[in-house]
Amino acid sequence: MTTGEKTPVLEMRGVSKRYGGVRALDGARLAARAGEVHGLLGPNGSGKSTLNKVLAGSVRPDTAEISLGGESVRIGSPRAAAALGVAAVYQQLSVLPDLSVLDNLVLGAEPTRAGLLSRKAAEALALPLLERLSGALGEVRPEQLAGRLTPSQQQLIEIAKAVLRRPRILILDEATASLHRDQVQVVFDLVRELRDAGCCILFVSHRLDEVMALCDRATILRSGQTVATVDIAETTPEELVRTMVGDVQAAERGHRELPEDAPTLLEVEHLTGSGLDGVSLTARAGEVIGLGGLQGQGQSELLQALFGAVRASGTVRVAGRQVRIGSPRQARRHGIALVPGDRGTQGLMAARPIQENLSIASLGLRSVAGALVPARERAAARRMVDALQMRIGGLDDPVSSLSGGNAQKVVFGKWLLTQPRVVLLDDPTKGVDIGAKGEIYRIIRRLVADGATVIINSSEDRELVTVCDRVLVLFEGRVRSEIVGEQITEERLVAQALRIGEGEQAA
Repeated sequence: MTTGEKTPVLEMRGVSKRYGGVRALDGARLAARAGEVHGLLGPNGSGKSTLNKVLAGSVRPDTAEISLGGESVRIGSPRAAAALGVAAVYQQLSVLPDLSVLDNLVLGAEPTRAGLLSRKAAEALALPLLERLSGALGEVRPEQLAGRLTPSQQQLIEIAKAVLRRPRILILDEATASLHRDQVQVVFDLVRELRDAGCCILFVSHRLDEVMALCDRATILRSGQTVATVDIAETTPEELVRTMVGDVQAAERGHRELPEDAPTLLEVEHLTGSGLDGVSLTARAGEVIGLGGLQGQGQSELLQALFGAVRASGTVRVAGRQVRIGSPRQARRHGIALVPGDRGTQGLMAARPIQENLSIASLGLRSVAGALVPARERAAARRMVDALQMRIGGLDDPVSSLSGGNAQKVVFGKWLLTQPRVVLLDDPTKGVDIGAKGEIYRIIRRLVADGATVIINSSEDRELVTVCDRVLVLFEGRVRSEIVGEQITEERLVAQALRIGEGEQAA
């Protein structure tokens, strides 16, 4: 196996990036060689994708030193990255559906003759690679509209588009996630050919078996920092998981034994829709259930479907009664509340007063003969401010004046005033500081102590360890395993997330 020269073709040092109160990268470093497939590993939120996007020019770091071939470079945009020979493929599709397959393949690098676009030259460039991928693509014609292809075919077109640019460095960030087993094998054969021709490939996958089969070395990130670079031939999957997790098993966790007679509050059977493939679950009163697995496996879609924000088929029962949830209004009527992941666009009216934001979801509970009573509204808002220990100036201040943690408390307070029985939390501590996190955990414990059921999706495995009684691990829109009680550890969560799907890419 050729691993190229020992001198790195790529070096990244001191890479830091902060999003509000969250430090996505904290002095991360990476050194990769020409002629190698270099894995990037780490648990959810470790900084893998952010590091790749810094290299690809789509994220501007706060600090970074980047060298290509020993020369210091600045990468301020995707165009600058492409000019330096960096190409990237992500899990999120970016094909243009109204253009043909051929036009998508040469987009941005269209061959010309005498200053004019040349279709003959474009075909000469692209058709050999289409033929090379035909075993994975199936019946795909160059003139066919890309929007009529399946998601896996579109993903292969994305990969082919990047390869056609003959990159010096190719980033594959979860680019095989939507591919079937046979398609993955074709891509791997192509990647090995690129490696042997001297290309450096940075590879991110949620399937650990893919990393073991394809990569020569791997760099492991944890909490935005680089913790190790290892030779794949000299390690094991178990050692990789232990390195990813680190010595962090002592997360403060108050394990509670639920009463045996705790009633079942929520039952879901075969929920199917966008991003969901027959999800079933039950949840009892007073229970915190986590949604684990790599991000993007249907966790947010499940919460959105249960809240009626997206359409899904299946059966939902609340307190034993089958209910129809076709909209958020119907969900609220059945005692279901959602604290969304993006509070700025989904949870708050930033320019409106704190009081309005707090009371808007529960106005009907306090109205008298259909009319609002200002004194009641103000008293309810003040009661919630005190209960959640919000630090505010006044109730008439705009919610945009609050810190991230206090703004998130407003979202919680808005829904607590509806007296919910089922509380859905989509990454509820995203972008808040460690102190605010602790206060949000206290709110969660208060909810379940009062008999509510909480279902939480988190981008931090440590958070699931801290607050959950059970964790359902999702993969490709389905619940694939369950971890209960004291068995919930970061190491087990990471291992389950990475190993689910080994040998089971859907046909």
